[in-house]
Amino acid sequence: MLWDRLTDAKESSQGQFPLTQNVTVVEGGTANLTCRVDQNDNTSLQWSNPAQQTLYFDDKKALRDNRIELVRASWHELSISVSDVSLSDEGQYTCSLFTMPVKTSKAFLTVLGVPEKPQITGFTSPVMEGERMQLTCKTSGSKPAADIRWFKNDKEVKDVKYLKEEDANRKTFTVSSTMDFLADRNDDGAVVSCRVDHESLNSTPQIAMQVLEIHYTPLVKIISSNSWPEEGQSIILTCESKGKPVPEPVLWTKDGGELPDPERMVVNGRVLSISFLNKTDNGTYRCEAKNPIGRNSTEYVLIVHDVFNTLLPTTVIPSLTTATVTTTVALTTSTTTSATANSTRDPNALAGQTGPDHALIGGIVAVVVFVTLCSIILLGRYLARHKGTYLTNEAKGAEDAPDADTAIINAEGSQVNAEEKKEYFI
Repeated sequence: MLWDRLTDAKESSQGQFPLTQNVTVVEGGTANLTCRVDQNDNTSLQWSNPAQQTLYFDDKKALRDNRIELVRASWHELSISVSDVSLSDEGQYTCSLFTMPVKTSKAFLTVLGVPEKPQITGFTSPVMEGERMQLTCKTSGSKPAADIRWFKNDKEVKDVKYLKEEDANRKTFTVSSTMDFLADRNDDGAVVSCRVDHESLNSTPQIAMQVLEIHYTPLVKIISSNSWPEEGQSIILTCESKGKPVPEPVLWTKDGGELPDPERMVVNGRVLSISFLNKTDNGTYRCEAKNPIGRNSTEYVLIVHDVFNTLLPTTVIPSLTTATVTTTVALTTSTTTSATANSTRDPNALAGQTGPDHALIGGIVAVVVFVTLCSIILLGRYLARHKGTYLTNEAKGAEDAPDADTAIINAEGSQVNAEEKKEYFI
């Protein structure tokens, strides 16, 4: 029976085997090392470091290191913790089960080196437009080597240079990245950021930022308030200038010289106002702006158009004719059309520009109609009176005449007698 018990113990010990897992921890963190045995007949467990120094033998601490603590000790498990882990703690740790023979299991402790906060160098402020800029982002102490990415206003910049160097401790790395570009006015105020990504940062990258300041010559533009200026109207020309530093007050000129009529051409800051436009205002107006970097200008060609007129309607009164008297009355009203009447109006002309005087046109038409009516009435009365006289003279002496010839003779005699009586009466 003794032999049987020894055989069972031997078979049981052959089925025992310690189980461990590799551990990864960030530098400065705490590493937990656990060794488990599914079947154990009161056999001791031990943890040792990469230098083969015993850390714990069952629940007994063997190495004087305040960073190493016992977490749990039993026949089936031995767990310890190492706090404030440093890069030197990295290596292969061994769990031993003291059977016959001794059985071991390895656990590799990986320590991640945290990259330092990145810094951007090579920036000078301000930068003149067109100059070449070289910005370098650098970080040290990463393990493994960190990744650096560049962004300009949250848009990633791909064309950069990457450099990785091993540190003196031969464990960590120094990483740098360089972005090379020409300064442009559109980059003024842009935010350039350098982002460091590393597995030790727990998805929270480290970022360094730099705001660009670019100086450039002014950009000038003239805006007109009237797209179809006509004689008698007004126009406002606004000179918009953008530059850095801010441009000085703008200078207005006409055809290469000073403004010819200061009373009508008033300059207020960047605004030129011209009132009561006429043909003499035609020409090229220039706006010039400057700053310490340089100067720039733009031109506006002013063309003053004729006032647009509308043709008045023409009224014709037909002639009136009777059997004995013919009178023709023709009244015609017309206006002279200016040379620009047939020209096509600009569809973009501003509302409120000078147009035809409808009140004046209505007054003229009313006068023409009134004169026409009065002429018709007078003409009618005149014709009516003469026609009555003719009939009366023709009827005299015809009442007692046997025939037409006798009636005519009697009528003539009556007229003579009437004239004689008239003369006698006078």
